[in-house]
Amino acid sequence: MFKDWRRRRAVKKIKPGDGRALKPYRWWQWLSRALYYLKVTNHDGAVHAYAVDVDYWDCLLNEAKADLYLNGEHHAESKLPAAFPVTGGHIEVRMGPLGLKRCHFITEGDTEHQLRPDPDSAEGHRADLDRKHPVLSRWIGRSSLIFLVVALLLGIPQVVELVTSWEVIAQYTGTWRSPIQLPEWLNLVLIVGAIIASVERALRMRHNWLLDGGGDLDIDF
Repeated sequence: MFKDWRRRRAVKKIKPGDGRALKPYRWWQWLSRALYYLKVTNHDGAVHAYAVDVDYWDCLLNEAKADLYLNGEHHAESKLPAAFPVTGGHIEVRMGPLGLKRCHFITEGDTEHQLRPDPDSAEGHRADLDRKHPVLSRWIGRSSLIFLVVALLLGIPQVVELVTSWEVIAQYTGTWRSPIQLPEWLNLVLIVGAIIASVERALRMRHNWLLDGGGDLDIDF
């Protein structure tokens, strides 16, 4: 029931496309663009080729939105999170703190399929690594998860100490001294490592509200 309500709300945000051609993915867009594909065969055998294009810089500077292309032409656009009706179901697109956390095709029977990333994109190269070297891919994924858990466990006590040191808070709670005191260089390593681990997980659309951040950038479903 709630999913249906969210979907109806999302559909209302869709605007018609202008018919412009889909631009090819370039290598310098690794950090600024996400491009995913889906092919759906209709009951009469006709193939519909969809593409979801998200400009991260535009999302950051203006508003979070996604563009939908049909057979290479701009078909529709919507603010994120989005739900585009397509042949045989709909495509859900949702943004996380460091990239897309969802770009899935949901069939009319509620079966989910993640869209295929452009092979030249960062997401495409990560998916290619998973196909060619599945064992290495699993170890990289597990390492990212472990690093984020360790960074979280070591970071929370230090954040609590910092917050309780503020006078406006300390007058009610007192100042709490963390039993974990790390050197600045190690804290820097944890921060940089956590960012890298989060990016790696974002490339695979792995998301946990505690480890990878909260909800969507735009929650106006």
